[in-house]
Amino acid sequence: MNLEDAPGAFGIDAFTLDDRMRLFHFAAAEKRLEYLWVLRAFDRGRANYQVLLHASGVRDLLDELGAPEVGDVQSLLDSLNDWQLLDRSYDGTRAANLAEYRNRHYIYQFTQAGYRAYRAVEEVLGARLEDAQLSRLIFPDLLADLEALAEANRSGDGDEVYRKLSRLDQVLGDMAQRAARFYLMLGDLARTNDTRPEVFLSHKDSLLTHMREFTAELARFTPRLARAVQEVADTGVDRLIAHAAAADDRLFRTPGEREDDWRQRWAGLTHWFGDGAHSEAERLQSATVTAIANVLALLRRVTEARRGGVSRESQLRHLAQWFTSCPDDDAAHGLFQAVFDLGGPRHLSVTHEDPELIPARRSWWDAEPVRLARGLVEAGREPRVSGATARIERNDAQRQWLRAEQLKLARQRRDAAASLAGDGVYERVLDEPETVTLLSLLDHALSARVATSRRVTAGGSAHGVRLTLHPCEGSTTVRTVRGRLHLNGMRLEVSK
Repeated sequence: MNLEDAPGAFGIDAFTLDDRMRLFHFAAAEKRLEYLWVLRAFDRGRANYQVLLHASGVRDLLDELGAPEVGDVQSLLDSLNDWQLLDRSYDGTRAANLAEYRNRHYIYQFTQAGYRAYRAVEEVLGARLEDAQLSRLIFPDLLADLEALAEANRSGDGDEVYRKLSRLDQVLGDMAQRAARFYLMLGDLARTNDTRPEVFLSHKDSLLTHMREFTAELARFTPRLARAVQEVADTGVDRLIAHAAAADDRLFRTPGEREDDWRQRWAGLTHWFGDGAHSEAERLQSATVTAIANVLALLRRVTEARRGGVSRESQLRHLAQWFTSCPDDDAAHGLFQAVFDLGGPRHLSVTHEDPELIPARRSWWDAEPVRLARGLVEAGREPRVSGATARIERNDAQRQWLRAEQLKLARQRRDAAASLAGDGVYERVLDEPETVTLLSLLDHALSARVATSRRVTAGGSAHGVRLTLHPCEGSTTVRTVRGRLHLNGMRLEVSK
């Protein structure tokens, strides 16, 4: 039977999503350090071509590694087998008699997915998070590989096409990871400059030089790399893909799957260095220039903070601490009003020239108009020059119409609220004013700082009535002209 035509999946492809997530259980388990040392023992044995290990062999390798005290190795191995990091089989060669054979001496080895999960954890543990850099020395190698790839495809050397295309794919992947780590490092540096400014100041010169050299090399090689990619494409993309797929020796991939895989890799390569302003090289160039500007801005902020002792970030942190220390909502609202002064439009806070004649507590609906500066009304700026202010033309007819509409709306809300209190909200269809009033009452009740549950009621008052939410079994439904309102575990009651 041809392996390429065999049904099913092999290796890591056989693992479902849940199985793959379970591979990392050992990193969060209570004995995670012991599990890690056991896996390190298997990694040491793998490096010495000792793939299959008994429990006794694992103990010997732990002693060789100088691992701390590890408990019951057998139970650790069984757990790792349950999580599918290790594969367990039986070793009948060690049995000296039938009883020992029935005891089934177990031997263990890494599964393919388990080894990858272990290496992923080791890479995180061994990574130096501050050691991130952009590589500017790879551009000449990329250019040389693209030229060699074009020549190999032109001459029909399939093995050379496979080698060069594989190398280009690996180099581009490494460059993308380096760039991602580098910009994450810059973001972390920007977030921690208040606590560790000396780290940034001690490396600012080398950091700026590194980015400027990288962006200069990227700008110099980008058009040359784009031309080299086009030269490769001119030799025949389909021919290139066919050569690479024919030389690919992955057993469990069909020829069609191998061709699709190499076609995607070539598409990624052209997306990196192809012509156009939306290539990954152009985006990387733009991101590096932006990063240089951000670093210079960060340098300015750090310098100002060290000179003045206070930065905007530290001020906002102190302000946030004040908000969290407020005893109640009223104090928090008062602090917000004092700090930001966004409580209302500025022109509504202007008092009359004679406060005894027209007190400030009188409603502006009933008070005489106050002369306002045009700049204050239109732009919110106080007048700087003393003297008479320009008169604002007022539409008294429109003002009276708005007042009448306001009174009409308030009357409708009161009538609707009285109807809800008298006739209830169930066993009928609420009209539009009643629906609007009920939703307003619900908004007041749900915005109250009271948790609604099956044991606690909540309520809100408005328009002269009170809405109370009572816990109940099942659900209730209120029919309105807008549709049906379903309430799970709650029953509404409107009372005066």
